[in-house]
Amino acid sequence: MTSSAAPALRADARRNRERVLAAAREQFTQRGLDVHMEQIARAAGVGVGTVYRHFPTKEDLVQALADERFAYFAEKARAALDDPDPWNGFCDLIREAARVVAEDRALSEAMDQHAGMCAESAAKVRLIELSSELIERAKASDQMRADFTAQDIPSLMRGLARATAPQDSGPPAMSSERYVEIMLAGLRHR
Repeated sequence: MTSSAAPALRADARRNRERVLAAAREQFTQRGLDVHMEQIARAAGVGVGTVYRHFPTKEDLVQALADERFAYFAEKARAALDDPDPWNGFCDLIREAARVVAEDRALSEAMDQHAGMCAESAAKVRLIELSSELIERAKASDQMRADFTAQDIPSLMRGLARATAPQDSGPPAMSSERYVEIMLAGLRHR
């Protein structure tokens, strides 16, 4: 009888995978999505074959980083559900999402420009479930407008990333905190 579960990685393979992910995160942040897998391997201190063994394509690597982000946000959404004030819990989640988007522009751009790379992973599905529950609680407490859904959050975050992106010319970008507060004011039920 065969099992459909993936075999557990050996300790050294697990460490190498984590080093590749950390290096990719850093390289994408510094150089954008055009970084080559060879550069990621060099930054991770592993051979390029090791990178490709864990991530056969760059899209697979970006997907793994996106899944980490979704899992992190799912944890934050779970914690937000513990707040007795659902509106406050929702605001905390959105503020944290905005902070991460501002700090990790490369992955935010990848998720925006290549939405197909960020398919419905288990972490993303869990995030949507938890966010939906939080939103429904905020609506039930009559603190959130009735037409907002968890599926609207990615569009808000993409808009925020674009609005606060560094400009080559023109006035400097506004702070993400200001725009987050404007967004939250617009979502609040009056």
